[in-house]
Amino acid sequence: MDFEAARAWLFQHLDAEIEDKRVLAAMSRVPRERFVPLEQQSMAYDDRPLPIGLDQTISQPLIVALMTEALELTGDEKVLEVGTGSGYQAAILGELARHVVTTERLPVLAESAQKTLRNLGYNNIEVKIAEETLGWTEGAPYDAIVVTAGAPRVPSELLLQLKIDGRMVIPVGSRYLQELYKITRGQKRNVVKNLGGCRFVSLIGRDAWEE
Repeated sequence: MDFEAARAWLFQHLDAEIEDKRVLAAMSRVPRERFVPLEQQSMAYDDRPLPIGLDQTISQPLIVALMTEALELTGDEKVLEVGTGSGYQAAILGELARHVVTTERLPVLAESAQKTLRNLGYNNIEVKIAEETLGWTEGAPYDAIVVTAGAPRVPSELLLQLKIDGRMVIPVGSRYLQELYKITRGQKRNVVKNLGGCRFVSLIGRDAWEE
């Protein structure tokens, strides 16, 4: 498999959609083929989600880029990711932020992601096994939060872990189709922007979907 040619095609495609070129530069440094099962590696640079086992997926690169861009990272942030999955999104966040905490409810995926991230040299990323409460309150407050699973509503538990003026990106809707929201936390009211339709696996936990 010619990963270099496939990677070049993907980023030529993404370049027309993403304004923040730092996001694309960060994504270009992350080998997506390392985050998918061996049988999926030939499709690693297709612009689509891929299965990673346990009914979970690695997100479509365009969606990853859009979500990352919306966080407006400058390099000095502490970021929370809810839903580690393969670890691919966490790696991109690790390229753009000072420190990343990522939580995963499935221990097998958490262990696999942690191993991949460690092997790739990401020392600024902590992988945690998710608890009953969404997020990771011990590390709060966060400058930015990204949720990589669809929720029925914006979880108040996560908003409380976000700094004032911090940004959260989260898919909200049904179990089968969501809208991607960017929420900027304010002193008195939050600013919500709809970034468009998307489809994610379900966010499981208190203040989200039941398992």
